[in-house]
Amino acid sequence: MTAVIAAVLLAMTPAVGQSVAPAMFGASTVPADAADPSSTAIPGAGVPAATPTVTGPSGAPLTAPRITGPIRATATSYPFGAANHTRIPENLAAIGYVEEEYFVSGLANVYTWPAPGPAVVRTANAPYTTRILVRRPAKVSAFSGNVVVEPLNPSNLFDLNLGWGLMHDQLIRNGDVWVGVTVKPVSMQTLKTFDPIRYAPLSMNNPLPLDDPRNCATVPSDSSRTTENGLAWDIYSQVGQLMRTAASPVHYGGAKPHHALKLYGFGYSQTGGYMYDYINAVAPRVKAETGRSIYDAYIVAVAGGAFAGIYPINQCEALPALDDPRRQFSNVGVPIIHVMSQSDYLRGITARRPDSDVPPDAYRQYEMAGAGHATPTELNYAAAPADIEKGGRAVPPMDCNEGPRSRFPSAIFFDAFLRNLDDWVRRGIAPPHGSPIVVQNGAPVLDRFGNVVGGLRSPYLDVPTSTWYGSSTGPSFCVIAGHEVPFSQALLQQIYPSHTVYVRAVAKDTMALVKQRFITRYDGDRLVREASAAAVP
Repeated sequence: MTAVIAAVLLAMTPAVGQSVAPAMFGASTVPADAADPSSTAIPGAGVPAATPTVTGPSGAPLTAPRITGPIRATATSYPFGAANHTRIPENLAAIGYVEEEYFVSGLANVYTWPAPGPAVVRTANAPYTTRILVRRPAKVSAFSGNVVVEPLNPSNLFDLNLGWGLMHDQLIRNGDVWVGVTVKPVSMQTLKTFDPIRYAPLSMNNPLPLDDPRNCATVPSDSSRTTENGLAWDIYSQVGQLMRTAASPVHYGGAKPHHALKLYGFGYSQTGGYMYDYINAVAPRVKAETGRSIYDAYIVAVAGGAFAGIYPINQCEALPALDDPRRQFSNVGVPIIHVMSQSDYLRGITARRPDSDVPPDAYRQYEMAGAGHATPTELNYAAAPADIEKGGRAVPPMDCNEGPRSRFPSAIFFDAFLRNLDDWVRRGIAPPHGSPIVVQNGAPVLDRFGNVVGGLRSPYLDVPTSTWYGSSTGPSFCVIAGHEVPFSQALLQQIYPSHTVYVRAVAKDTMALVKQRFITRYDGDRLVREASAAAVP
């Protein structure tokens, strides 16, 4: 019980191929000066780094990628999505963090996935160069040993820093590193338009010429026949493995971290769907080739079933059927926390499965009651609107026909997911079991206020002042943005005869959620402070 909650209760109580993943050991780093965007040289194309080869368990030679950087940031050339150039700028230095951008170059396979089981190489050894954005504690003494690696979400045709936006409080409090990876050609095109010199080296080119019959004539509307989305899987493996090498930005010049390095994969929405491909098709190949899983655990968010539940393994391949086992997680070998929001759980309902505490099938399923899928957070922590427009893309709207995107703070759950995942991996402490949102005859069961019953709970639904919706109407992603309809003052007065009654109820509910580990103590304190300051009734 935290001091804030305890104080409130006390005062007001009467008297959360070869290898799919070629090994990365021995990759080298190019000096930052070689990538000065203010010079005439192309950033990242300076002194060539060594490209060592090592041998995997199969005996096949594996080529390691090359990391270049950090790429110098100036007033006129800086990373797209840099913390101090987001919609709500952040001062990372003030909280003891640094941000660096690097280029990673290597060879990736394109896969086919004709049936459940590991993917099969379709085209081998296609060159690529991508970028990673790294946010880490400035001091090694503050580093927890945890690295969250996130494929940056490309659904708006540019990189979204979703994991950082949703979990930055927990990341910072714990001293974790966050690594965002550009994984789709359409996002690379945005980067190149935003800063043609800085991002000139980036490429995910299709290894198949246009006249090759395997280069299909029809590709998704956000794709091109000259590029290949299917390079993403080996890129994700290689960036993860790179974090474990001496060339890693998180090794602090060779200093050893205080704790064993743990890598946690994170995907949200489209990149949550990518996690289905990666975990079920590619990770088994990685483990067979390297002898271990690159990632120690995963958070797979707001993707499942018929809602972003999987993506084509290459841009020419059809999706597996809705009842295909590739759309489900089973015996993955490392823990998975899978979560849906109120916007998407019905379309993703076939992804529901029982929890498990038994290795190799450690699994938790959650559904966030009241939470929207497309949030204000994802835009507040994304590139500033002027930078999005400079990249040639439309700025997503913050408002829908019903009003602003839902302000429901999904972060209270994601902070707890990350904390609980780490406890599961490091200490063997399993996360709490959640309940699904209650559904009858294909529709949610609602309480007397119009809010859903069941799911992950919070004071926003247990001690409500609004009705929370997962869907709205309007442009862009409004259909999954959600909104709230505040209660009238008359209804608030009826439910909560006094402000003291309201705050006591929030504090009591929050205390129970903190005790059950559905939210962190830090967020619990914040919820009570928020209630104390609210004009309710």
